[in-house]
Amino acid sequence: MVKKADIGGKRLISLAPTAWVQWVTQQPDVIAQEILGSDFQWVSRENDVLVKAYSPTQGEFLILNELQLRYNDKLPVRMRAYAALAEEKYSLPIYPVLINILPPASTVTILDRYESNFMGLQSRQDYQVINLWEIEASIVFEQSLNALLPFVPVLKNGGETTVVQRALNQLRGDQQLVELESLLAFFASFVLGSEIVRQIMRWDMAVLRESPWYQEILREGERLGEQRGKQEGRQEEGRSLILKQLARRVGALSPETTAQVEALSIEQLEELGEALLDFTQIEELTVWLDQNA
Repeated sequence: MVKKADIGGKRLISLAPTAWVQWVTQQPDVIAQEILGSDFQWVSRENDVLVKAYSPTQGEFLILNELQLRYNDKLPVRMRAYAALAEEKYSLPIYPVLINILPPASTVTILDRYESNFMGLQSRQDYQVINLWEIEASIVFEQSLNALLPFVPVLKNGGETTVVQRALNQLRGDQQLVELESLLAFFASFVLGSEIVRQIMRWDMAVLRESPWYQEILREGERLGEQRGKQEGRQEEGRSLILKQLARRVGALSPETTAQVEALSIEQLEELGEALLDFTQIEELTVWLDQNA
């Protein structure tokens, strides 16, 4: 059976860090020196990655990588906070980058800066925005961007069977990459459908349903306009999946905690589905539920 994917940003970027930093900065002379910790006391997530880099023109600096499944309106202030915390901790210039994996709703505007004006005091934080659906899939192979191999299906012109097969072959040809196969399958099912993905991958799609991100497939089906009568059943399946994933992450849940999770709205369940990727103990879930009650 295929291993579950480690989808943490640090793991993905570490596959080819110099190729990654050259791509996000579009500077061919930048070299990745070290992947640093981004645990700023109250802020800690697997998909926020700090890379210490060097270039002959800029010297040493930090690249702050924020990988998001979908853009939301809280990200500008988040990017501002992360950039400030990283600069304070490491005393180096910061190059913040926001990488959005899937496109948001058409009504959502993706901002590339944080701005505020309060009582005559102005604040601003610019950051680079990379939307993966706007990136040509071919550059992943041309520039050896192994960190992007699992995302090939959702890249521009990456949803073709032959392109997905090429990404799969590259993953399977490297022992360090083979564990990312189920993540490739996850994104392939957005554009090819489960049956085609099953044929390409040649394994049981039950592996895909074990992924912590499976609830996104249910949400995507609803967003694409599935019949209203089926939505309630899908939402209940999403609740059940989140409860199972929580049990795997933090251990058995008490009846009281289970009831709290079941009482959450669909929007809150979606937020919990993303937040649980960072949980390692029951106390973190308890704090999250208290804050979102």
